[in-house]
Amino acid sequence: MTTQPPIIGIDVAKDSLSLYRADLDQYCTLDNDARSIRAWLKTLPGDCALAVEATSTYHVQLVDLAHARGHRLYVIDGYRLSNYRKGIGGRIKTDASDARLLARYLAHEQAQLRVWQPAGKAYRLLQSLLRRRATLIRSATALRQSFGHDTQFKVSMKAALSSLKRLEQRLDQDIAQALKDAGLAEQAKRCRAIEGIGPLTAAALNMAFQRGPFRNSDAFIAFLGLDVRAKESGRYSGRRKLSKQGDPEVRRLLHNAAMAASRTKAWQKLYLGYLERGLKKTEALTILARKLARIAFALMKTQQPYRSPTCTAG
Repeated sequence: MTTQPPIIGIDVAKDSLSLYRADLDQYCTLDNDARSIRAWLKTLPGDCALAVEATSTYHVQLVDLAHARGHRLYVIDGYRLSNYRKGIGGRIKTDASDARLLARYLAHEQAQLRVWQPAGKAYRLLQSLLRRRATLIRSATALRQSFGHDTQFKVSMKAALSSLKRLEQRLDQDIAQALKDAGLAEQAKRCRAIEGIGPLTAAALNMAFQRGPFRNSDAFIAFLGLDVRAKESGRYSGRRKLSKQGDPEVRRLLHNAAMAASRTKAWQKLYLGYLERGLKKTEALTILARKLARIAFALMKTQQPYRSPTCTAG
């Protein structure tokens, strides 16, 4: 008789972890720091199955340490977990209930889920640099909006913004160096040949491509969160929405790339054709962003140079 490995659901917060071990019906909390996590992992039998709530960064240390101990990790995004809660009629949302819900979800859906694997060094470095740069840009924008009309802080603000600009330039240099060190500089250059795609978007696409292997462009688009969820039943056809399961910074950069592409000779006619068909600007830009991502995927997959399309509306 085959013994099933223990299933553990882990709800993640910045400073704490809520853990539920299903086979023992046991719940506990743990500090979210390396020392506490290592001590807890030593108490577990080998080859446990851990369902971990996805966060921006708070779950990373846990999954790295658990993976190093030989456990199987399943990182579950909050959107999927929320829908699962609704599907089973759950009415309570606490750290404890979420830990139990994660364990239940894994117990029923494990065969359909992909085991988490650690990202490569290049992926993590590029992701960290791109996220820090995005935070920097948001902060600089907020400062300009807050102090833009306040003359008494004009000199101080100019100095502060100059300092932030220097930091932005340093991050741009670090991103370029990270691509070079990872052997991705030529591949990024190939992506930049696509109209609308600049250095940052090219870096983000190359970063995402490192998280593969992806079977095809559909899998890549789904990883980016640009795939569409359909909601239909009988005669009812609900609004189609993006899954948005991927890195939001990559989607933001692709949206900006689509805006730039929509003004180029190569893509403007296609973009205007979408608008003439009644699509809203955001919808048209999303379609264009998806198209740019598919082309970039093909270039990275085949290592072929880019050829500008002859676009027609429709």
